[in-house]
Amino acid sequence: MPVDVQQASPAQPVEAGKKSASQASSAAPISGSGGSRRDVPSWRESVDRFARPSLGRSLFALATSIVPFIGFWVLMYFSLRVSYLLVLVLAVPTAGFLVRTFILFHDCAHGSFLRSRRANGLVGAVLALMVFTPFAQWRHDHAGHHATGSDLDRRGVGDVPTLTVAEYNAKSFWGRLGYRLFRNPLVMFGVGPIYAMLLLPRWIGRSARPRIQRSVWGTDLALAVVIGGLCWLIGWRAFVLVEAPLVPLAGGVGIWLFYVQHQFEDTWWRRSPEWSYTDAALRGSSYLRLPKILQFFTGNIGLHHVHHLSPKIPNYNLQRAHDETPIFHDVPTVSLWDGIRATRLKLWDEDAGRLVTWAELRRETSRAEAPAR
Repeated sequence: MPVDVQQASPAQPVEAGKKSASQASSAAPISGSGGSRRDVPSWRESVDRFARPSLGRSLFALATSIVPFIGFWVLMYFSLRVSYLLVLVLAVPTAGFLVRTFILFHDCAHGSFLRSRRANGLVGAVLALMVFTPFAQWRHDHAGHHATGSDLDRRGVGDVPTLTVAEYNAKSFWGRLGYRLFRNPLVMFGVGPIYAMLLLPRWIGRSARPRIQRSVWGTDLALAVVIGGLCWLIGWRAFVLVEAPLVPLAGGVGIWLFYVQHQFEDTWWRRSPEWSYTDAALRGSSYLRLPKILQFFTGNIGLHHVHHLSPKIPNYNLQRAHDETPIFHDVPTVSLWDGIRATRLKLWDEDAGRLVTWAELRRETSRAEAPAR
């Protein structure tokens, strides 16, 4: 259930891998309260103590993600004999545990879930089969996202493609129509998961590194074996009926989470000369404050400002890092309702320094076209 839409922005070239997240963070100053600047060690010393995975807590996270997901999946299968409506009801918690499983996959990609890089890779490769996503490829692409997030000149690395107002106005009628369709919530959160979860990860270009190619083709082969085995065991029709609601539910939630963590009312985006890794983390990543039950299912990823500043912090330490580190207390906070309303935001207005809706674009266009009095 990949939450990243790996598609380059149609308006800007991508400089994938220009800096790794760790390189960028070590070079970036931090903006403290009141706009003061602090040296990197001052915040790194504060947050690094949380970047220590606990084997016990990691195993508990696995047990409270994979086991209930498989259990509910099996329950959905047996419910086919009762009512498909019951299957759809059970799909909701099942998709929730799939989202939670993806967060563990995500932590493995950052090397934050277990202490050993090899162990992270092995667990990540197994979880990859549950979330339909090649581990090494996603790890590579997602590192690019952390190194370029909120940088207007390096859009398109694992983010939701977003145009500026000027770029949108410069497009043809069909270009603008295509962008409007893409940014429609029904397309982005309905069709998007099918494309991002099932289709996009299945292919890799010949120019990719051999390791990335092996990740994609190896995952595809393993998925063919696992899915083929399940179809042989329970029948292809039953498999499709069980999986069909999980992809849009879990995938849609994943894309929404990723979207709202960077595209909200008070987000911060800058051109490369004015960009800094730390400001992108603390001002361009939201603190999505969710009800506790939703925070559990989303693996604390709503504390995205903490995660972007220090990706080595495992998901179960994010809340404590936020609570005990003063630098995190003034970050943009987004409620569940704010996150739902954020889907109205469509374009970045460089003059205003904020995201705008279609209605705001129309008002600005009408004002600009009005004859001077």
